Formats: sequence, structure tokens, C-alpha cells
Amino acid sequence: MAKRTIEDLNVKGKTVLVRVDFNVPHKNGTVTDDTRIRAALPTINYLTSHGAKVILFSHLGKIKTEEDKAKNDMSIVAEALAGLQSAPVKFVNATRGAELEDAVHGLKEGEILLMQNTRYEPGETKNDPELAKYWASLADLYVEDAFGSVHRAHASTVGVPALLPNAGGYLIAKELKYLGKALDDPARPFVAVLGGAKVSDKIGVIDNLLEKADKVIAGGAMAYTFIAAKGYGVGTSLVETDKIEDAKKFIAKGGDKLILPVDTVITDNLDNPTRIETVDCDKMPEGMMGVDIGPKTIALFTKALEGAHTVFWNGPMGVFEKEEFAAGTKGICAAVAALPDCMSVIGGGDSASAAKKFGYADKFTHISTGGGASLEYMEGKQLPGIAVLSDKA
Repeated sequence: MAKRTIEDLNVKGKTVLVRVDFNVPHKNGTVTDDTRIRAALPTINYLTSHGAKVILFSHLGKIKTEEDKAKNDMSIVAEALAGLQSAPVKFVNATRGAELEDAVHGLKEGEILLMQNTRYEPGETKNDPELAKYWASLADLYVEDAFGSVHRAHASTVGVPALLPNAGGYLIAKELKYLGKALDDPARPFVAVLGGAKVSDKIGVIDNLLEKADKVIAGGAMAYTFIAAKGYGVGTSLVETDKIEDAKKFIAKGGDKLILPVDTVITDNLDNPTRIETVDCDKMPEGMMGVDIGPKTIALFTKALEGAHTVFWNGPMGVFEKEEFAAGTKGICAAVAALPDCMSVIGGGDSASAAKKFGYADKFTHISTGGGASLEYMEGKQLPGIAVLSDKA
């Protein structure tokens, strides 16, 4: 059933606690990529323009030490947010206590308060009921708009919305629209492209998409586990030996539906290569590692994508951060971008970074803001931060 959205709430004059995903890249006290902040603006702007008093909260980075706290101070995000929209933004360097409560009580309609990093609170990642109750006491309503965090049962994503009238924001609605369409009602042919480092990260996804998709393309470093499963040598390539049996099962289950690389770019050293060659996947020499799909594989994958009306892509085809090993990932970007009448969805993470880096971001129908959440969704798992939201009446 469809989830309630912010337009189903009466927000005028109400204090609305909004879980956003402001877990942004930053360096030397400056946000280096504001994509996630921009993704939250439609929800924030709707609330401020409709007379809500808006409290934003989010995590930033992993907090284990005092040094982590200093490095992941949310004040840098407040500065970036203030530069992106016109409503006043107040930052409070607290996650609880009198300073925060006074600031909340002083909020006027159309104003925004950003509180400090939720992970400064040890109870956040444990979904501590006392913490959830405290945060819920600050507001009248809750809006979930942090798709990148809804696969985690934390206090801010599950505990608080269980205690307040709630709804999903515009970003959540957009994510569910496109991921839901791809998984549950795809225009066919539906082709899934999976890459990245590890089979272990995607076992459930591969299994589910072999059922749901018409073709599943597997590239990236995880492909070497499949190549090893076929009995070929893989040199020093990244291989999960404990997942070779799983790979064999997927090869048997997938049959012609599972499309694997036929050639690969290899090198003697990832950081300081003295040899870079392309060989067939059944002829990889000892002492060399696979770092990208080869030209024959790019052609094979491009052919497999022809005519697709739905594409889901998660995971690069190689070490795309290095120009000499980026051809495979660029090739996939170009192939998907060229498809007519196709709904193309990138499942966040490195694939999204690659599409932006190579200038193809605007050629995809939707780029998810949540790599882990999108993968769990495509695996068919229930996302706790979505499950807790109220259904439409």
C-alpha cells in the first residue's frame, strides 16, 4: 500500500521533525558534494512555504572517538544549506538539552533549525527508546526523507516515527516510485547491471534479480569470483573464495540470463602499473590482477542492453577512479544513456559517482541517494524506515 506523504499532513504552525540524509562528503571543514543537501530541498521548501517550523536532523560519518566528533560536526552542513535556500537556518550544537529545547520553542513559522549529528548520541544506532521518546517530544509531526538511512533501524529512522504522526518526504516518494517500478512492475525487457567489489554484498540482490530481470549482467571485481567458479585462473584479482560455491549456483540458475565478462584488463600493480594488458578471461596469467572489463566485454554488455526498457545499475565495472581502468564503467554509462524509451535507475554508491564524473548523470531517469538502501530494496527486503511510516488512508 502507498505511504502517506507530506501533502497528506496539515503542517501549518506545526513543529515538524525531518530526518534528512546530510551524510555528505567534506574536507577541511567544507562540504565537497552537496547533492544530498539539494535532494532534500523540495521537502524542506514545501514545509517552510506551508508555515511549518522545521527541525532537521541527520548523521554525518561514523562516530567512535572524540576526533570523529570534531571531524563530523554538522555545522559545516548548516552553512552549505543556508547557501542553497532563502529560509533562515539556525544551527544548534546539541542533540538534547536546554539549548536545543529553547531553540525549538523559539522557532517561527517558515524557519529551519538543524541540530547536531545524531550519532553524537550512542543510543541513535541502537534505536534507544528513551532517545527516540526525547526527540519525538520536540515536535508535532515527523517526516522521513533520508532514503540513504531507511535500511537501518535507528532511533531517528524507526524509533521517532513510531511515536509521531508521520509521512514520507518528496525524496522518499521519488525513490519508492522508481525503485518500486523497476522491481515490481518493470517495462520489459528489464536488464540489471551489477558490479563492484564483492559477491557477498550482492548475494541476495543477484538471487532476486535472476528471478525478476530478463538479463543480469555481472562485472566489476565481483566478476572474478564468477570466473574462478568456472574453473579459470584469476591471478591476483580480488576473489572471495568462500563465495565460489554461491557463484556456481548463480551460474547454474541463471543460464543464458546471467551474462559474464569474456575479457579483462589486467595489470601488475594497481597504484604503479608497469604492465597493462587485455586478455580473455580464461587466459589470465599468474601475478596479474583484473581491474576492468575488456573491449569485447563492453561490446557484449552493450549488446545485452539493446532494447531494454528498464535498467537497474549498481556497481562500477572496474577501478574507474583511475583513467586507465575506467573504460568499462564509461562504456556502461554510454550504453545505458543511449537507450531510447528506457527507465534507467542507478542504485547510488560508486555507480552514481561514476555517472557524475563522466558526465552522464542527467542521462539517467533516476539516481538513488541510497546505495545500501537501494540494494536491500532490490533484494526484496523490507526497509525498517519505510515500514514504520503510515499508509495512505
